[in-house]
Amino acid sequence: MPRIAVFGGVYANPYALRALLDDARDRGCDALYCLGDLGGFGAECDAVWPLLLEHDVTTIAGNYDVAIGRGDEDCGCGYADPRDNAFAQLMYDYTRAHTCAPFAAWMAGLPGELRREIGGVDVHMVHGSPLAINDFLWESLPDAALAERVRASGARLLLCTHTGIAWQRELEGTRVVNVGAVGRPANDGRTEVWYAVVDLQGDDVARVDLVALAYDWRAQAASMRAAGLPEPFAETIETGWWTTCLEIVPPRERARGAFHVYREALPEVDAPGAGWADAPVTVDDGRPVVSLFASALFPPRLWVYSNFHCNLACDYCVVASSPRARRRELPAERFFALVDEALREGFGELYITGGEPFVHPQIAAMIEYASERLPTVVLTNAMLFTGRRRAELARLARRPGLTLQSSIDGARPATHDRWRGDGSWRQAIDGLRFAAQLGLPLRVAMTQTPANGGEVEDSGNAVMKNSAKLTLQNQQVQSQAGRDSKPVSSLNSPSKPKYSPKKCPKKHRHSSRCKR
Repeated sequence: MPRIAVFGGVYANPYALRALLDDARDRGCDALYCLGDLGGFGAECDAVWPLLLEHDVTTIAGNYDVAIGRGDEDCGCGYADPRDNAFAQLMYDYTRAHTCAPFAAWMAGLPGELRREIGGVDVHMVHGSPLAINDFLWESLPDAALAERVRASGARLLLCTHTGIAWQRELEGTRVVNVGAVGRPANDGRTEVWYAVVDLQGDDVARVDLVALAYDWRAQAASMRAAGLPEPFAETIETGWWTTCLEIVPPRERARGAFHVYREALPEVDAPGAGWADAPVTVDDGRPVVSLFASALFPPRLWVYSNFHCNLACDYCVVASSPRARRRELPAERFFALVDEALREGFGELYITGGEPFVHPQIAAMIEYASERLPTVVLTNAMLFTGRRRAELARLARRPGLTLQSSIDGARPATHDRWRGDGSWRQAIDGLRFAAQLGLPLRVAMTQTPANGGEVEDSGNAVMKNSAKLTLQNQQVQSQAGRDSKPVSSLNSPSKPKYSPKKCPKKHRHSSRCKR
C-alpha cells in the first residue's frame, strides 16, 4: 500500500521543511510531493532547495515559483485587494532579491501540475486548482464551484495547496484534499503547520490524514526579524494568526481568525451601542489588521437563551416559543460555566433571553450569578411577576449590574395584544409597574411597524404614565411596501444612555432580539 506525503507553501521556511521530512520518514512515507510556492514570507529562500533535492521530493511549480523563474515583477498570487497586494509585493521583492540564479532556473523548469497513477489510483496534483495556478480552493467554496474544478480534473484524488488552510472533502467521486501550507500557520492560533499523509490501496484512497506539524518556529521568527522583514510576518509565525493578506479570505475562514479586516477599512461608528456598555474604542496597536470582535461593530456581548418555552404564543416569534413548545432549558450549572467562560474571553455584557426567562425555575439564581460578574440585561415580557417571582424580583432589586428589558408595542391594549394575545398589554404594564416600585432598572423597547407607527409617541407616554420613568428604546422595521419608518426620538430616564434606532429584517415583523 503506497503511502505518500504531500505538502505545499514552503514559503522559505527551512525549519518546518526539515521537520516535515523527518516526520514523513517516521510515518513510513514512500514518496514525497511538493505542490509549490517555495519562497515568500520567510527569509531563507535558498535554504529550502538543497533539502528538496537531498530528499528526492517531486515538486511542481506554484505561482511564486513561476514568477521567480520568469523574473516577473509580482508574484501572481491572485489577490484583488490593493492592501493584500501591497503585502504580497513586499514578500515577493524580498524573495526575488534573495533567490540565487541557479535556484530560480530550477524553478523555471518545474511542471505546473502532475498527473500519475499511484497504487492504482488516478492522482492529480496542482498548486491552486485545475482551472488556474493561483485559484483559491477554500473549504467554504460552494458545491457548484467545487464541482466545476472537480470535473476539470476528473481524477479520483485531487491534491492542492495555495490557500494555506488544510481541509478535505468528497464530491462527485473525487476526494479533494487541500494539504495546507508547511511554511506558515493556518490562521488557527497554533504554531504548528500542516501537510497531508495519503494511503492508497486497492485502486482507491484508503486514508488521508491532515497532519499538524511541530517545528522550531522560534528559529523561523528570529530569522525573519534578522532579515528585517515586517514585524507582522514574524508575529504570524509566533502566534498562528494571519496579520496580512486578509481580504482574499472568505468570511467563513476569516471568522475563525483573530483578525478580520485591515485597520483602515474599519468604518466609523458614531452611534453608541444598543446595550448597557458603551461602544468600545479600537486601540491602534501597530498591527495593520484588527479584530471585529470587541469593536464598535461587534461589541463583546453574549446572548444566552435560558429556555425556549414561554407563557405567550406570539405570532411573530422566530423561535416558535409558546406554552405548548417542548420544554428546553439551560441547566443553571451550564449557564454559570458560560458566564465564567465569557469573562475569560473578554465579553463585556450579557443578554439573557428565551422563550420567557422567568419561566425557568432557577432564573433568579442565574441572574444573580451573571449580574455579579457582568452587566446583565434580561429580556422579559414582564407578565410573570406574580407569586413566588415577586420575592425573587425583590432579591434582584437594586443590583447595579442588572437591567430588565421588555416591549410595549402600542399605546393601546388592542395594538399590543394583536400580536401577543388578549390582556397581555395590561399584564405587562402591571409587571413593569411592580418592578419599577422595587427599584429595578428597566428599559422598554418598541418595534415600530406599519400597524403601530402612529402610536410611537403615545406609547412612550403610556409607559411613562402607567409604570415609572423608564428607558424607551424605539426600533423600526420597513413596511411591506418597502417604505422606511420615519425616525422618532427615544424617551429615556436622565440616568440612562440614549439608544439608536434599529431595523429588523423585512421578512419578520420582529427580529429575535426585539421580541421582548
